[in-house]
Amino acid sequence: MAKAKRTLKWQRDPEGMRLRILEAAKQEFSAHGLAGARVDRIAAKAGANKRMLYYHVGNKDDLYLAVLEGAYDKIRSEERGLDLEHLDPPEAIRRLIEFTWNYFLRNPEFLSLLQTENLARAKHLKRSTKVKSMHSPFVEMIRTVVRRGVDSGDFQVAVDPVQLYISIAGLCFFYLSNSATLSVIFGRDLLDKKAKD
Repeated sequence: MAKAKRTLKWQRDPEGMRLRILEAAKQEFSAHGLAGARVDRIAAKAGANKRMLYYHVGNKDDLYLAVLEGAYDKIRSEERGLDLEHLDPPEAIRRLIEFTWNYFLRNPEFLSLLQTENLARAKHLKRSTKVKSMHSPFVEMIRTVVRRGVDSGDFQVAVDPVQLYISIAGLCFFYLSNSATLSVIFGRDLLDKKAKD
């Protein structure tokens, strides 16, 4: 009697394994940066081995890029759900600001990944074939809101949508990414509930 071929769990659910690897890698890269991250720890957290990891996502740099792309895809996806095009322009911008602040608070690993990639001068992000196309619809959504605001008289000038978003994200990012040092300098906990609200 022929032996039945044994199917391993990861072979039955390759996409599930890939997602577990990406989640473990996101945690590892956000905690230790690219240089400090260890493939062995990522594989162990994902319930995989290094061979499976390389099979599903390639080398460490490929894995890091996949994590970055996933992080950007997640925030852009949630931003699309804000439905800004159907709100009054001032309310749309207010909602975008509140969303950005709250998203950064809920996803500190996103900020950590951005810091790591900025220290690398966007070396990995430059290789991405996905990130730029993710951002184009988002920029157009902001451009439409700004244009409607100018047309309605709510806004005085049609600001550059990219600069507007950079200003919003920059204020939120700076506060949170520098809260440890600023808390010491100014002698107050910048991450206590009152400060975050």
